[in-house]
Amino acid sequence: MTTRLRRQSAQRIESPRRIGEAGWLHRLRDSATAWPRWERTIRRAVRMIQPEATVIDFGAFAQQCRADATPKALGQLAESLGVSRESLDRLAVGWSVQDRAWSFPMSNAAGDVTGIRLRLPSGRKLSVKGGREGLFIPSDFTTEGRLLICEGPTDAAALLDLGFPDVIGRPSCSGGVQHVCDLIRRLHVTNVFIVADADAPGQRGAESLAGRLLIRGAMVRIITPPAGIKDARQWKGSGASGVDVSYAFYSAPMYQATITTKKGRKTWARRS
Repeated sequence: MTTRLRRQSAQRIESPRRIGEAGWLHRLRDSATAWPRWERTIRRAVRMIQPEATVIDFGAFAQQCRADATPKALGQLAESLGVSRESLDRLAVGWSVQDRAWSFPMSNAAGDVTGIRLRLPSGRKLSVKGGREGLFIPSDFTTEGRLLICEGPTDAAALLDLGFPDVIGRPSCSGGVQHVCDLIRRLHVTNVFIVADADAPGQRGAESLAGRLLIRGAMVRIITPPAGIKDARQWKGSGASGVDVSYAFYSAPMYQATITTKKGRKTWARRS
């Protein structure tokens, strides 16, 4: 209210400049007191340089883990899994000191280590960050046109114990498909035997892999352990021999591909 009254009284006082009926115009501030000036602030985005992620040499890491695994500790692991220490050694199993876990190297079709699977003493399974999934391939892997495929490194160890040097393990029931295809193409494999886990995911994974391999011209058989047995490692633990597994291989029906073309797609069908 006071400010308003002051303005009204100022309009009644004469000044050098009059504004019609509104009254006289007065300068409220002299030239020495300037109104505050608003400065424009320009903000520019500054690109932060992030430190490069540490690149892990998984081949060297696997070798270090292998050197850190004592024969006694590896033997205890083998006993707990129901496989031999020799088979675990052929799969280059080691001990990761920094992770306090057993290490299982995974490789691509060319044999390059691309990742590390970890197994904690509790049985929990993890993977070293930054790696890529691959296959569990024995160091002395050999094949004469035949390939055995199972799920995981411990099943591969069990089949090695049963006398099959031409076995590899997939990283999961649905993983490693492209690596398997690349390996079969590189080694000119013609006969493939898939040892599928008895559960539903294992069966679906085996069927899916068989479809990919059939289209590529390989002869494929899928076998499942006898009733009540989940996988190859339990099959060995139940007392099965290499002869028993071989008989199951060649007794299984062979799968053949039926290829139809529809908008560029190829499908396959089971025929026993």
